[in-house]
Order: sequence, then structure tokens, then C-alpha cells
Amino acid sequence: MRHSTLRHIVLALGMTAMAGAAALAAGPATQTYKIDPANSSVGFSIRHLISRVQGQFDAFSGEVQVDAKDPAASSVSFTIRTASIDTHVPMRDKDLRSAHFFDAARFPTITFKSTKMVGKGKGRYDVYGTLTMHGVAKDVVLPVVYTGKIKDPWGNERLGFAIETTLARKAYGITWNKVLDDGSVLLGDDVAVTIHIEAVRPLHPRKKTK
Repeated sequence: MRHSTLRHIVLALGMTAMAGAAALAAGPATQTYKIDPANSSVGFSIRHLISRVQGQFDAFSGEVQVDAKDPAASSVSFTIRTASIDTHVPMRDKDLRSAHFFDAARFPTITFKSTKMVGKGKGRYDVYGTLTMHGVAKDVVLPVVYTGKIKDPWGNERLGFAIETTLARKAYGITWNKVLDDGSVLLGDDVAVTIHIEAVRPLHPRKKTK
């Protein structure tokens, strides 16, 4: 009887340990990282006559849902406020917010929501999703480079990503241009987009105080 009881105790302890290990291994299905706008940037450039104009959007937000076991199952959502466009020339920025271009009053946001991710090796991913701008939604593929993970001095975990791509503004109904005397046009059609993202997840969330 004593040996039988001992066997049952050992068996129970073993099953408990296995269950605990399985629970630890499973962990949360995904981890949420919020884009940190203070340490991220959304920039663009477009040809103007014989040079290029550079600008940025100052107001944006989003989050990255990371599946550590299956990175391809991760996802990202991103929102840009069109009225926050900034080329450091106030009159030009006013025109860019107008119906000639982004029409910020009617279309206050640019959004991207991913549908799938495909690993390309060495920290590179093709991120498929829907980009909606100027009231037009299109399926796009964004080339994303994962630039690393680090724990910051304040106890948060941070991820880095970089994106460089080109968008055709006319595909989104942003068509304004001006024909010059020699037959050329004032603006280019292709817009070079450069995005750097630093996304943060608190490792030890602060408790709410009453």
C-alpha cells in the first residue's frame, strides 16, 4: 500500500510539473507593441521640377502584434493623420491639405492594415495588406526590415522596423499637376516613402493608483 501511494504521489507531481511546463511554453499567443511616435518617423519625397521636395507626417499611431513562435502570423496596423503633413513651408502644407492633394477635411487619415507576412530571410519580410489613402483602398506589399529588439533603461521592450517603398499617387486619386511651357510637369507621379518604427511593450506595466 505504501509503495502504491508513493507511486501515485510521484505520478501526480510529474503530471503537475508537465502541465506547468506546457503552460509556460505556451505563454501569450501574441504580444502587443505600440508604435512610439516620439522615436519613429514617416517621411516622403517627390520630384519637384528638377529637384525633390521632402516632407513628413507628424501625427501617427499604430501597433504591432508579434507572434514569437510564428513571426509570419504577426500583424501590424497603422494610422497617419493627413493634416499633420509638414514640408517646412506653411503655404505649401496648406495646399497639400486642400482638395488639390490629400483633402484632409474629407479624408483625415491614411491607414494600413496587414493581412499576412512572408519571411524573406535575414530579418526581411514582405507585409501584405490594405493601404487606404484619399478614400481609395488598394492591396499593397510593403518590404519591411526588422532592425532588432532591446530592453530600454525604463524597463520596456522595444522593436525596430524600417520600410522603404514607392507609391504612385495617381493610383489613389491624387492627380493634380501643372504642365510647363516646355511640356514637362511640375510634380512627379511616384512618391518615395521611408518609415522608421520603434514599437514599445512595457515589461512591467505600472499599476493604476486610486
